[in-house]
Amino acid sequence: MNNGLRRIVYDYLIQTRMDAITASYLNALILFVGIVLVVGLLDYIIWKVLRFASVNFARRSSTNFDNFLVVNKVPRYVAHIVPLLLLYELLPLAFLDFEYAEGIVLKTIEILAVILVLLLIRSLLRSIKDYLKTLPHMKDKPLDSYIQVFMIFAWIGGLLTLFAVITDTTIWKFFTALGAASAVILLIFKDTILGLVASIQVSINDMVRIGDWITFEKFGADGNVTEISLATVKVQNFDKTITTIPTYSLISDSFKNWRGMEASGGRRIKRALLLKQKSIKFLTAENIETLKGIQLISKYMETRNTNIDTYNKEHGIDKKIAINGRNLTNLGVFRKYVETYLKNHSAINQTMTLMTRQLPPTSEGIPMEIYAFSSDKRWENYEYIMADIFDHLLAALPYFELEVFELPTSMDVYLDKVRDEKGE
Repeated sequence: MNNGLRRIVYDYLIQTRMDAITASYLNALILFVGIVLVVGLLDYIIWKVLRFASVNFARRSSTNFDNFLVVNKVPRYVAHIVPLLLLYELLPLAFLDFEYAEGIVLKTIEILAVILVLLLIRSLLRSIKDYLKTLPHMKDKPLDSYIQVFMIFAWIGGLLTLFAVITDTTIWKFFTALGAASAVILLIFKDTILGLVASIQVSINDMVRIGDWITFEKFGADGNVTEISLATVKVQNFDKTITTIPTYSLISDSFKNWRGMEASGGRRIKRALLLKQKSIKFLTAENIETLKGIQLISKYMETRNTNIDTYNKEHGIDKKIAINGRNLTNLGVFRKYVETYLKNHSAINQTMTLMTRQLPPTSEGIPMEIYAFSSDKRWENYEYIMADIFDHLLAALPYFELEVFELPTSMDVYLDKVRDEKGE
């Protein structure tokens, strides 16, 4: 039937006293334009029908996956499939007398078909990614990275197919040539390959998720991960700046992920008070009686003082000199006070490690470190809790006749010299 139509057009042109060569060219042109117009109209009709059907179906369905299919133009690309197949079948009829042109037309349609398939795959993958991001248990997964990996394989397959179509060779021959040039290809695509490998390792080992708080000093990153792609990881710092980190750096360099802290029952407080060594002393009986008035340690002071007195009497200790026998020190009692204070603090997680420890003396005094965990892990609340604790402890030091170490000023040095001269 199609050959008959072609013959009718050709005979009509001959009857108009047109020479055979011109008639052949004009016949091919008329048929080409006619087929393209008919197929184009068909493509438009199919698109309108699919669009109407897909939009109405998306509105009525309970899931929102089909909404993402419409947004990412999946129905639009599907509408091109049937018209493209018709072009592949019909257009060669217009060029039966032009074998070379027929080959070019067929290759062009095959190339368009490959491009259409790639666009369709990309739209489907984007729809899947957008849908998965709406699921609560998938929000922190590096979906962009997964999609990019799939798209890389799709583009590689598509490019190999295009190469085979254009050159009229098989894909296997291309792979043979590719092997000979593998060293050059590895050098050119080194960053892409490293990013691909790193992205897979980061995903499999669950090293970083969307929303994780990470600290990467090498790149100046300190904030939450907002995006994980094949080549880069984006971090929004707490000052609202954005730091971009190469994905490969996450497996080649060291960084800190605070997810463990956020998943635990508390956030660590690890800070020390630097105490002046000269302020440390044995407690006298008067000092002990005064400290018994502090409610948090009154019971401890009673029990501990009684035990020490009993021990010294049983062993005949001469207490005319304070260093003899067992004694209480103001630093030891203060350490017990701090520990008791933390155990009674409502903002401290009592189920996690809690201790007050004395670190080795330094040129800047004796560090007395607090090691505990706040129940509230939010940054602003955590800072408030820690400040509140140390405000109290700094204010409590004078009750134990302890002093915080501070680097002396020139005035302090002068006053100390005057006191030494006066023998004070």
